[in-house]
Amino acid sequence: MKKIVPDPPVSPPSSRRNPAHDLANQRVRHALANIGVEGSLIATLQPTAAGPTGLDNPFTVRPGISAEEALLHVSMLLKAAEEVSDEITEHASGVERGLIWSLVHSVEMARGVVDALLDGNRRTLQG
Repeated sequence: MKKIVPDPPVSPPSSRRNPAHDLANQRVRHALANIGVEGSLIATLQPTAAGPTGLDNPFTVRPGISAEEALLHVSMLLKAAEEVSDEITEHASGVERGLIWSLVHSVEMARGVVDALLDGNRRTLQG
């Protein structure tokens, strides 16, 4: 039997981009491009402020923590996330293993950026 009606056009997959995420990235890029700070940017940052806790943010940050100390803590948290993800990857298979590996890779890159920022700042302060 011959098929008379052609297949419907293939619609492109729906975009998985989040407009709010794109807007946040755009704001960060704009802020970074217009900083104009001499020397260490970390030294110009104010200490942490405590934020409210709630459903969207179940943890609060202690106020008064320096930017360098906060970044050190972020680096430690990212290292812990790497180690947990590595353990989970060993027990996963198929698509899950690839997704977890992708997560590990992203966390490793984020920690690399934080550590490089801290190392560069230490050289600026010591030099």
